[in-house]
Amino acid sequence: MSSPVSFRFGAEAYTWFMNNNGLTHANRLGHMIDITARAGFDGIEPIFNWMGDLPDPESLGQKLTEQGVELAAIALALDWNGTEETEQERYEADRAIALLKHFPGALLCTVQKPTGRHELETRRRNLVNIVNRVSRRAVDQGVPCSFHPNSPHSSITRTEEDYRVIIESLDASVTGWTPDVGHLINGGMDPLTKMKEYASLINLVHYKDWNGEPEFALLGKGKVDFHSITKWLIEQEYDGWIICEDEGPEAMDDPDGVTLHDGRWVYETLLPSV
Repeated sequence: MSSPVSFRFGAEAYTWFMNNNGLTHANRLGHMIDITARAGFDGIEPIFNWMGDLPDPESLGQKLTEQGVELAAIALALDWNGTEETEQERYEADRAIALLKHFPGALLCTVQKPTGRHELETRRRNLVNIVNRVSRRAVDQGVPCSFHPNSPHSSITRTEEDYRVIIESLDASVTGWTPDVGHLINGGMDPLTKMKEYASLINLVHYKDWNGEPEFALLGKGKVDFHSITKWLIEQEYDGWIICEDEGPEAMDDPDGVTLHDGRWVYETLLPSV
């Protein structure tokens, strides 16, 4: 289903991986692609670490083509807690880059796994340096990149100060920014205000709703002003992907149903409102 705007919507595979740290739906990326297509979404963003038997470009490409779904991006979530990448982290990053080379235009979305707010200044600086180096390797091979902050209490990319330090230190020649509106509001910020502040860096967007009870809600059921955000993206002529990622409690038990709900909400409620 095509949207009447310049950007397109996709589904984030994390919706399925909330349950049991991904083990409940392990090796079911093919099924996730099927549900993504049924929901009317144009693309999907899998988590590289949990792609099961579909990090093979030929098999993945066949499955995507079968359902008419595009690979919008791949999320690469690693610890990145040292001054340099570990040998294993570099191996995983290079594997993800090699896969993405087979899908022109799909982004490498880098995400740091939250492991605590200790040694904050040093670790934020180290993270930026690593992300910029990973992005440089990827862009040199034709793979565009975007950095995705998150908002658990143990994250070093959670607060407005974190954003100021990290986002403003990204190498904009190789690394864009993925504003996740749910993580922004969960970190105490107004999503649209922050998106306007760093508008030039945006090359991927994540939609997630939030109600503060204690955190995330089903899309359309929380407090995020998606109408204003979407209207602004239209005015900016944003032409990238908007990935719908649901971390409401319903996704724990019924990720298929939640993804189908998200598709209906996007095309039947959100877009007609703007």
